[in-house]
Amino acid sequence: MLESFLRTLVKIAVASLIVGTILAHFGITVDLLMKAAGLSMDRIEDLARRGITWAVPNLLLGLLIIVPLWFLAFIFRPPGRSSE
Repeated sequence: MLESFLRTLVKIAVASLIVGTILAHFGITVDLLMKAAGLSMDRIEDLARRGITWAVPNLLLGLLIIVPLWFLAFIFRPPGRSSE
């Protein structure tokens, strides 16, 4: 499973490198694309901060329930059962 995931990451990285090289050849830059989309670095930073301030408390709240339930299920599973 990890091998498949890493293989996919490498494919994505290679495809991104190829597309980035082609775009750079035609003079298309990140700044041009961001201006065309109506974004700025300040706006992206603001969106990222807002996303993090929303996600972290909800993630921690969910972990307070999920981790103990997983731990109980792990402890009380029948013996000899493989985790595969």
